[in-house]
Amino acid sequence: MNSSSDSAASAQPIISVSGLRGLVGSSLTPVTVMRYVAAYAQRLRALASGGERLRVVVGRDGRESGPMVLEVVSSTLAACGIDVLVADLAATPTVGVLVRDQQAAGAVQISASHNPPPYNGLKLFGSDGRVIPATAGLEVLAAYEAGQFPWQEYNALGQRHVLEDTTSAHLAAVLATVDVARIRAARFRVVLDSNHACGSLLGRRLLEALGCEFTILGETPDGQFAHRPEPTADNLAGVTQMAQQYDAQAVFCQDPDADRLAIIDEQGQYIGEEYTLALTLQHALASRKAAGLPLGPVVTNCSSSRLTLDIAERFGVPCHLSKVGEANVTDRMLAEQAVYGGEGSGGPIDPRVGYVRDSFVGMAQVLDAMAASGLPISGLVAQLPRYEIRKTTISVGPEQANAGFAALFDRLEAHFPDARASRMDGLRLDWDDAWLLIRPSNTEPIVRAVAESTSAERSTDLCRVAGAVAAAT
Repeated sequence: MNSSSDSAASAQPIISVSGLRGLVGSSLTPVTVMRYVAAYAQRLRALASGGERLRVVVGRDGRESGPMVLEVVSSTLAACGIDVLVADLAATPTVGVLVRDQQAAGAVQISASHNPPPYNGLKLFGSDGRVIPATAGLEVLAAYEAGQFPWQEYNALGQRHVLEDTTSAHLAAVLATVDVARIRAARFRVVLDSNHACGSLLGRRLLEALGCEFTILGETPDGQFAHRPEPTADNLAGVTQMAQQYDAQAVFCQDPDADRLAIIDEQGQYIGEEYTLALTLQHALASRKAAGLPLGPVVTNCSSSRLTLDIAERFGVPCHLSKVGEANVTDRMLAEQAVYGGEGSGGPIDPRVGYVRDSFVGMAQVLDAMAASGLPISGLVAQLPRYEIRKTTISVGPEQANAGFAALFDRLEAHFPDARASRMDGLRLDWDDAWLLIRPSNTEPIVRAVAESTSAERSTDLCRVAGAVAAAT
């Protein structure tokens, strides 16, 4: 019974409010892709006015299955009477820029983010060039489940157009956020690890424009990942060794769709994805202050390092927390008119470029911070507080998962009466020098525990105690 149930579960795609992902050939099939894209088309057509001709950008991150999925996506959109603007190989933030540049109704980015090669997925964009928010995603999901698809007759089918230049608009937007001449004068030595995905396309143009001496690892975007695609310390151990051969002042490591950036410093130390947002935010606020511009509020999610809060306090601006997820961060950024935001998973969001996590923003602005300060990356990091984050998962029984987690949250609040509690997204407990977040998984009978403090021992202990409280049902 268990193996049969597990098999059935694995045959279902993981669907969130902004897209889906799954194993190609089992949980992600051409039929699944067709139904989901047609449901997205249903929503776009419902929003359109009169006889407006809709256009949608379609890109992919370089995975082996990408060309097949792109054909299904393009054909489905055409069958729904929507013109297709084929970007083909393009980073997720580049797709967001293209939506606005082409005045398209939206986009479908074919990517499974940091998942391994057997996976692929779809990310949906709105006409504003950002990943669709929860309300829109729920409308797409409802149409998907109801089988509401706007198939058109032969004389109303969409047409297919190939975009010849997909990177220039994005490049110009990123360069406009930094002092290009200052960076070019520094002649930085850089290694870029694109890991055989799409980040190398704009990555090469950006590093050339910034006058860097650079080497690209895994430049060919063929999906033949040289290491596990999530840019974590363990997965990048080999990259660190290779980069030291080039005497690099900065090593930039992208995930497959290039919306996340991890950094290795000039000493060969992996500084952690949390510091990508911290370094870019620190530089962005300092640059605005030097230019006499309003500093404004900033936004990050409730699972990201308190580095963002510390930097915001340093500049005297409010820092708002959102639920986990890029769409939730950008929703809050728009609501608060934030000047900067992002997620601690290596994803800075600069509204001047777009409301999408962007590794290219990270690369350019870290280089600009180095050029402006005269400091190496290790020196920039040394100016920031040091925290220790620990993450773990806690198994729960199906009864508890089905009943909800309110009782668990009640027990945790009672166990930590000195903490400030928030249930915006799971349960977050805050102290002056630490925090603990407990979030149920949307797809598995587990909860995720994340803790941060100035001590690795305390962070580990907070996760351990959370697990013990959960087990004491």
